[in-house]
Amino acid sequence: MQKSLSIVIPVYNSQDSLPLLIRDLASVLSEIASNYEIILVNDGSKDQSWKVIEDLSATHPQIRAFDLMRNYGQHNALLCGIRESRGEVIVTMDDDLQHSPKSIPQLLTKLEEGHDVVYGVPETEKHNFWRNFTSRLIKWILKKAMRVSTAQEISAFRAFRSEIRDSFSNYDGIFVSIDVLLSWGTTRFSSVKIKHNKRASGRSQYSFKRLLNHAFTLITGFSILPLQVSSLLGFLSILFGFAVLIYVIIKFITGGGAVPGFTFLASTVAIFSGVQLFAIGMIGEYLGRLFSRNLGQPTYTIRSRYPEQASTSESLDDVKKEGFL
Repeated sequence: MQKSLSIVIPVYNSQDSLPLLIRDLASVLSEIASNYEIILVNDGSKDQSWKVIEDLSATHPQIRAFDLMRNYGQHNALLCGIRESRGEVIVTMDDDLQHSPKSIPQLLTKLEEGHDVVYGVPETEKHNFWRNFTSRLIKWILKKAMRVSTAQEISAFRAFRSEIRDSFSNYDGIFVSIDVLLSWGTTRFSSVKIKHNKRASGRSQYSFKRLLNHAFTLITGFSILPLQVSSLLGFLSILFGFAVLIYVIIKFITGGGAVPGFTFLASTVAIFSGVQLFAIGMIGEYLGRLFSRNLGQPTYTIRSRYPEQASTSESLDDVKKEGFL
């Protein structure tokens, strides 16, 4: 039986699914953990999610809730919950019932084999073509950013040891990727196949556009790959320029005149101009992110918390002794 466990769940417009999720979680966790807490982070929900959380907290003393000032994004809300957690092992999962609490023991069993982070990977993806495509793109980008071979087997359903968060305790950027931050503390990743349920209600907040934007944020916020691509394109342009120069010289020697063709010249200029603009754009993107970082925008801001007397510096065992749980 796990000694202490923290379940972190970002909440956004989930007033209908939360009661069912907490019911299932309480049933499973009471059997696998001697001490546990459920951390709900309300990420600026527009429905009655916070009211539902307050009602659930009144009947489930293991719940700790945080209401953010606005919608900061899933990963920012997760970072808030992870930093506030007090368990020896932290499990993150979605609020839409797609991640079954019954799969948590599988993650914990795999974790005990000597891994630091274990992902629950769906046996089959229950998304449309474009969602699956962008998901694979993001996983490929994460593999490059994390430099971990198993990075393409990631999901929002993950279990990891709490000491890993020490590696990103000082991170204060507005662009957050929990998976990249976890890779700063360990390379011992693994995964298990789990059942992936359909959404109980509502629709996913991750549209194709938002997923592409997330992918671009990952690749420019946590990797220098675009700059390396720009350098490679610049080098290839130089080789192409030399090839064109050699062609012109050979044509002049063998033909005895200038190389004809305005189209050839125009296309060559267009290629070089495109490469230059691409490189300048990438540099500008990185400078823009540095500017945003220096503005001091908060990663997240907590409006209220429940219960207020709970201290994040205490362990779950200490809290239990003092009567909080």
